Amino acid sequence: MGDYKATPADKFTFGLWTVGWQGVDVFGGAVRPPMETAHAVGKLAELGAYGVTFHDNDVFEFDASESERLAKIDTFRKAVEANGLKVPMVTTNTFGHPVFKDGGFTSNDRRVRRFALAKIAKNIDLAAELGAETYVFWGGREGAESNFAKNVGDALDRFREGFNTLTAYVKEQGYNIRFAIEPKPNEPRGDILLPTIGHALAFIDTLDDSEMVGLNPETGHEEMAGLNFAAGIGQALWHKKLFHIDLNGQHGPRFDQDLRFGAGNLRGAFNLVDLLESSGYDGPRHFDFKPPRTEDEEGVWASAEGGIRNYLILKERAAAFRADPEVQAALQRSGLDQLAAPTLAEGESLATVRDEEFDIDAMASHGFAFEQLDQLAMEHLLGAR
Repeated sequence: MGDYKATPADKFTFGLWTVGWQGVDVFGGAVRPPMETAHAVGKLAELGAYGVTFHDNDVFEFDASESERLAKIDTFRKAVEANGLKVPMVTTNTFGHPVFKDGGFTSNDRRVRRFALAKIAKNIDLAAELGAETYVFWGGREGAESNFAKNVGDALDRFREGFNTLTAYVKEQGYNIRFAIEPKPNEPRGDILLPTIGHALAFIDTLDDSEMVGLNPETGHEEMAGLNFAAGIGQALWHKKLFHIDLNGQHGPRFDQDLRFGAGNLRGAFNLVDLLESSGYDGPRHFDFKPPRTEDEEGVWASAEGGIRNYLILKERAAAFRADPEVQAALQRSGLDQLAAPTLAEGESLATVRDEEFDIDAMASHGFAFEQLDQLAMEHLLGAR
């Protein structure tokens, strides 16, 4: 058993909006005071974080003057440097202010779309200054409550126009930045455009610079749609589009709960950690959660540390699972190695299998021993092996 303490080598990162969340929800106001960015950065460094991320308006107010903006950025930058943290990802808030009530990229108001592009471009400049290599786009307001309010084809045209404009800008400036789309099916809009990993992958394929755009999937966003997050991540990896990932917890198809990682669907979290740690993914493990309204600041840091510990515990369990000789034997019985082999061998064609004789009864009666394998996984997760 390890001590489950993070080090920068684990590449755990946190958004300022997570530990800094004041507990506001649709039924109640803030329960915690605002948290200074320098304080948040220092505490995250104490927890062993690798880096910190932010929306523009996590660091400075939406209506800040240029001098106020620069002063807040300077405070944040000094805190990051003093604590030896990285800023691997940055994003823009195009959902909080009333001007974005119908979206940024896809607002029916052309003036809003133009303002959104300008706001994002300015923050991309800041991201480049701070050394960020990933820029995330969460289209939380890009959607509608009524089918008659939004022409989906026109909206996707405008979405594509926005991405094409900004990827061209990044190339012109020579920035080392890739974009990552964060899908979500609903909330705050009734139906959000690019709601799942699959929708986002299809959209990316239409872009002028599709190689620059990937995904930032979030646990809760996929699971609130009833989807298997690890399976979605597996496909994102297959497409080589997993540029970033948001980790939290979710109890199935409800509202977006943003629980600490490992809370909620624990089995799904185990499957995810096993996949990330065995796939070669080397990007940040980014926590995007909300400490519950019940917590004071001490509880905020307990929640943040809990996500770290849960990841490291599951990483340990997953490694033990993979190293178990019984598991290796069960994997062999399951035929997993056969799935990795091409259906048609080199030199074979469809004509080969058309003429082949098959023992249908033998194939139909063959078991795959999946239950044995699944039970072994459960026992490792529960610490019984």
